[in-house]
Amino acid sequence: MFRRLAFLAVAALLTACAANQVNHDFDASRDFAAYRSWSWKDPALQYRPDDPRIKSDLTEQRIRQSVADQLDQRGLRPAAAGKKGDVSVQTYLIVEDRQQQVTTNYGGAWGNPWNGYWGGPMYNETRNISYKVAIIQIDLLDGKDGKLVWRGSDEQILSRSPNPSDRSTAIRETVGRILANYPPK
Repeated sequence: MFRRLAFLAVAALLTACAANQVNHDFDASRDFAAYRSWSWKDPALQYRPDDPRIKSDLTEQRIRQSVADQLDQRGLRPAAAGKKGDVSVQTYLIVEDRQQQVTTNYGGAWGNPWNGYWGGPMYNETRNISYKVAIIQIDLLDGKDGKLVWRGSDEQILSRSPNPSDRSTAIRETVGRILANYPPK
């Protein structure tokens, strides 16, 4: 049961339909050209909330592989085994409950002042829609002093797709959008 819920949460995260603008921030005093290698900070992926229904080794694998691929495309190479990278990478998967009010109008009168109006009274129906949003956040910390030098995040509405390839594609695209802003210009 818990595995199913975890898969549903991941599926929803990965096959999201609406994405907001990617958020990113960085320390402008840092020389990003000096960063050539990277390594994972332990733990590589943190979950918020720390819920066993959300945690998944498959999700962690997908996020780690996507981040590694994107960093490689940007000229950062994995540090040698047992060595610390110029930057340490830490990721977060944050799942939030959100609500939105939706109002539907129906009924009302039709016609014009010359021929008269007809129809019934107008009704408004307002209801709350609850949904889950998944946020992937990627932090890059300086390997020497441990200070945050770059952060990016993006969010998506979770969907219920059971297809693992859809989840993988959604994670790859999300991580690609986040790291498109690295290195900062």
